[in-house]
Amino acid sequence: MRLLVSNDDGIFAPGLRALANTLAQAGHGVTVVAPDRERSATGHGLTLHKPIRVEPVTGFFHPTVTAWACTGTPADCVKLALGRLLTHPPDWVVAGINQGQNLGTDILYSGTVSAAMEGLIENIPGVALSLASYTEPEFTVASRFAAALMGQLGQHPLPATVLLNVNIPAVTAPEVAGVCLTRQGVRRYSDQFDERTDPRGRTYYWLAGTAIEAEPEPSGCPDTAHWPTDVATVRNHKISITPLQYNLTHAPGLATLATWPGLNQGLYWLKD
Repeated sequence: MRLLVSNDDGIFAPGLRALANTLAQAGHGVTVVAPDRERSATGHGLTLHKPIRVEPVTGFFHPTVTAWACTGTPADCVKLALGRLLTHPPDWVVAGINQGQNLGTDILYSGTVSAAMEGLIENIPGVALSLASYTEPEFTVASRFAAALMGQLGQHPLPATVLLNVNIPAVTAPEVAGVCLTRQGVRRYSDQFDERTDPRGRTYYWLAGTAIEAEPEPSGCPDTAHWPTDVATVRNHKISITPLQYNLTHAPGLATLATWPGLNQGLYWLKD
């Protein structure tokens, strides 16, 4: 398959190199377009007020991999690749392997997930891959699973354009307890802004916080309530695969609002 690979940790991140090289060794045609520096937690941000530049990267990836470093965000990278750099559209956009998990509400901020989501907007399915550790440098298990997953997707295409958010526990292969299909769970943070003073005496703030995973998790949509959450699955040393979409419409909310009397005559509310 033709694969466009990106990330938010930067073009020289070890997770990206492991992913691109493993996929290339598996026989896929791999093109890498990734930020020239770390762009974590940029969400789906785009560069609008300054130019975006790209430079070819050689000697870092497998010889069959074509790679570009981009000055923009992860979403910029994929958008530029699809719009200008690639001569043929890819079969999949693959993002990662991120250094750190993207679970629950993390996906709203994740540049990794946003890179894959940018392909989804263009009707190209995506996979976002994350290793559930901010410090563990070993990506062998995650990259091998990525290659196996792409092999399965090549043989058994999904019925609709979808994004698979994959989180791999940072354990050895024998310690992986299984693979689970999951729903998005809850992973909030106790946001704290450390107040500090720079050498010139000016106050600045540094965002910090601790993840909160132990709180009760809502059942969500009744159609998905019986599936385990991504947060609990990774905590149990299992690989989590969560299908995502970019349509954020809340169906129960539509049903509730439809019962409001006079909603269809909403202009009446504006009258004195």
